[in-house]
Amino acid sequence: MENQRTVADGIRLGLRALVYAVLGGAALIAIGTVVSVLGPMLALDLYTPPVAAWWTVFTAITVQGVPFLLLGTVVSAAIGAFVPERVFQRLLPRRTVLAVPVAGAAGVVLPGCECASVPVAGSLMRRGVAPAAALAFLLSAPAINPVVLVATSVAFPGQPEMVLGRLVASLATAVVMGWLWARFGREEWLRPPKRSAAHAPGGPRAFVAGLQHDFLHAGGFLVVGAAAAATFDIVVPRSLLEVFTGSVWLSVLLLALLAVVLCVCSEADAFVAASLSGFSPTARLAFMVVGPMVDLKLIALQTGTFGRSFAVRFSSATWLVAVAISVLVGWWLL
Repeated sequence: MENQRTVADGIRLGLRALVYAVLGGAALIAIGTVVSVLGPMLALDLYTPPVAAWWTVFTAITVQGVPFLLLGTVVSAAIGAFVPERVFQRLLPRRTVLAVPVAGAAGVVLPGCECASVPVAGSLMRRGVAPAAALAFLLSAPAINPVVLVATSVAFPGQPEMVLGRLVASLATAVVMGWLWARFGREEWLRPPKRSAAHAPGGPRAFVAGLQHDFLHAGGFLVVGAAAAATFDIVVPRSLLEVFTGSVWLSVLLLALLAVVLCVCSEADAFVAASLSGFSPTARLAFMVVGPMVDLKLIALQTGTFGRSFAVRFSSATWLVAVAISVLVGWWLL
């Protein structure tokens, strides 16, 4: 009877999670659609071609990004709730120099959003995984998982080089940062993460809680990012953009900085990058590589989990490495 009750509770919670996810996705799509339709009407005298274009760009980014955001958060919540943490530790080699690339490559098959990657990395460290390997996974999981790569292929149709470039540049950045931490990182910079009761339980209830938190949290960043991208695309004068788009270096630096500020979820940032059509492919590649690894919300999460000394050093170094590798990969592939 107890087992039957447990199974019934699990099925009930799973159905509830599915309903929440569907309703949440429908709500975001409905908001974007209603705003795009009623916005120009409510704007009255502000109804001009630029304003109409703003609503069009905003709606397109939101509606395109929601399905991938939903899928990513469902898979991420399932992994966090049902995959034991000890599995990661057993699969990694004992030698740090080998564990780092293995942990980085694990991000290809183990999806996770940026918000989830920080506590997962902390859990790995608590279980004895080398910090360098845990940090490589922290960077790679939200950047090169299948959901992100499929979303990138949809955002850039007929451009498989953008998908390959994102995979290569992101994985290389994660591995290089893991090796750099193994070589130059100091124990006093990294505050050991403490076990939190909120992360201990697993099972269906943890899945529902993780799905609700991740989708609502990341969905808000998607809407904000879409609005910021639409505003940037419409408001910023083309003459000013030409100053940056005319130079490969300036355009790369600008979009790399925007990726830090916009905080777009990795499952949807490809659509934002695709909308920035005035910039070079290398600059847009840098936007997609930097965003899942260094942005304001990630810096805040790393500060709370590992300490300010770590967050400042690690984020700064990651930004520099991500930009440099993006330029190299862009020069090679794009």
